[in-house]
Amino acid sequence: MAIPEFRPAEFLKGLLAPFPHFSFPVVSFVQPAEVSEPSRTLLVHNHHMTVTLEAHHGSPLRVEVLDRVRVGEAYTRRICLFETGRNTPVLYGVVRIHLQFCKPEVRERILAEGEPLGRILIQNGVLTRIDLLGLLKVAATYAPPEWFGPRGGDVFGRLAVIHCDGQPAIELLEMV
Repeated sequence: MAIPEFRPAEFLKGLLAPFPHFSFPVVSFVQPAEVSEPSRTLLVHNHHMTVTLEAHHGSPLRVEVLDRVRVGEAYTRRICLFETGRNTPVLYGVVRIHLQFCKPEVRERILAEGEPLGRILIQNGVLTRIDLLGLLKVAATYAPPEWFGPRGGDVFGRLAVIHCDGQPAIELLEMV
């Protein structure tokens, strides 16, 4: 049996489908060498973004949920992560969580929307494997200012899947 080819545009479209009112900017899909620093260091790895960004910024992060949709056990939300005490986002993301793969205490904390996802998974001892699926770029002229405020350069992101205790529980778009 052949493994189907990963199609990043279809993955992104599916992740954004619960938010038909939200117009996502035009993207191009890129290779790691095309991602400028510090974005490459922040995106090209198989670790939780919460940990990576907290280390990079030297500050704990807080989450703000911008929009959410729940259909059965699929809970999708658009979020921004902020350094504690600051109002400039350090990450914009779209996360689809398949709640049936989450322990009850993890599910409760996710739905409470008060903490970054990575922190919840780590604090609850959830065994995770993060698969980086692809990288993308939004040209600076198309990057919405509400994501990061005024920016002089392109915005880069990653598409990934987090396997929780062996199950493909979480699909991600993370932009830094």
